[in-house]
Amino acid sequence: MIQPKAVHHIGIAVHSIESHRPYYEQVLGARFEGIEDVPEQQVRVAFFAVGPEEHAVRLELVEPTSPDSTVAVFLDRRGEGLHHIAYHVDSIQDRLDALKTQGVRLVDETPRPGAHQMRVAFLHPKSTGGVLTELCEPGDV
Repeated sequence: MIQPKAVHHIGIAVHSIESHRPYYEQVLGARFEGIEDVPEQQVRVAFFAVGPEEHAVRLELVEPTSPDSTVAVFLDRRGEGLHHIAYHVDSIQDRLDALKTQGVRLVDETPRPGAHQMRVAFLHPKSTGGVLTELCEPGDV
């Protein structure tokens, strides 16, 4: 069982963060929170917050930094758009072990470094109703 504490963010695959930034800031009115490189995943990410601070929903624009990255492959196959939904969890390794026992197909059997000093792991969309699912846990990476 995933047992999420909350939705952490919604990931959106883009070819260029900079070309989409005006829409998120000027049209949507989202608050820009910064850009971060995640070399282990061959991506740059930009976070935007929507709504009041205490209940903000975060949107993550994900831009590939290599033509070999999984996000680049996703963009080639599907184009820009919704990429994943991320859930904040405690005890990420315990969650992964339990999900594997339940027969859920995992992309990652152990957490890897993610943006914002998070430990992250992905569940395969074939086991999650077609939606790439990310588990996130704060921690040392």
